[in-house]
Amino acid sequence: MADSIDESKNVTVTEEDLENKSKGELIKLAGQLRDRRNELNQMASERASARDDLNAKTREKVDEAQEHREKRDELNEQVQEHKDQRNELNAEANELFDKVDNLKNDLELDEGTSVEQLKEEIEDLEFKQQTEVLSSEDEKELIEKIETKREKLQEKQEKLDQGGDLEELKEEAEEVRSEASKHHQKVTELADEAQKHHNEMIEAYREADEIRDEADEKHEEFVDAQEAADQHHEDFVRVQKRLRELDKKEEEQERSQREEKQEAAREEAEEIYQKFKEGETLDTEDLMKLQKAGKL
Repeated sequence: MADSIDESKNVTVTEEDLENKSKGELIKLAGQLRDRRNELNQMASERASARDDLNAKTREKVDEAQEHREKRDELNEQVQEHKDQRNELNAEANELFDKVDNLKNDLELDEGTSVEQLKEEIEDLEFKQQTEVLSSEDEKELIEKIETKREKLQEKQEKLDQGGDLEELKEEAEEVRSEASKHHQKVTELADEAQKHHNEMIEAYREADEIRDEADEKHEEFVDAQEAADQHHEDFVRVQKRLRELDKKEEEQERSQREEKQEAAREEAEEIYQKFKEGETLDTEDLMKLQKAGKL
């Protein structure tokens, strides 16, 4: 809320005051106007200083907000760069994993019994052949099973040999995916930091608006005080002008009175001089009047 001026301390001057007040009263009134004007000018100066301080703080907050804006934009650019790199790496990793899957399908490595399982089955069958008493027919059947599994094992091992690049390809795909994850983590970190600067920018602008409102209010207070000071100065000048008019009028009256006295003295001296010329005896006072009038 604006700090209003105590109008009860203001001094007013009407045309009636200028016309009717005595010179002494006007001198007193001029002093009151001068003192109140100076007081209001001091008040206006203090309010202007407070306003300027608030405007400076507003600029500081705006500059602070701008710094956060620039930092946010810079971080968002980095976020976009890491997003692009992440997306490129994920696309590359997807292609590599697709190649891994295709290679597995080509080699049929995911179908049937694994190499280790085949080896265990062969060992079990061979152990059975060596330790159990079998009929010729059962032994023949067992030998055929062993041979069949050995053929499958050999086929599997040959496919594994042919797919020697599979593990390297899979490892490369996982490395690329890991690199993409690092960029994703960076995206998250930078985005959080950018959001922090965005929030701080909003807060700085909000504070700048609040301080600017205070500065505007203080400026209104300054204008009120300055206008009141200017009005008192104008009235002071009016009273001073009236005092000069009265001084001039007094001077004219005094000059007129002096001239009247001088004229009366000249006329009296002329009469005395005529008496002197006619031979009348003059007293000392008459002689002094003649001397003063330059007749002797």
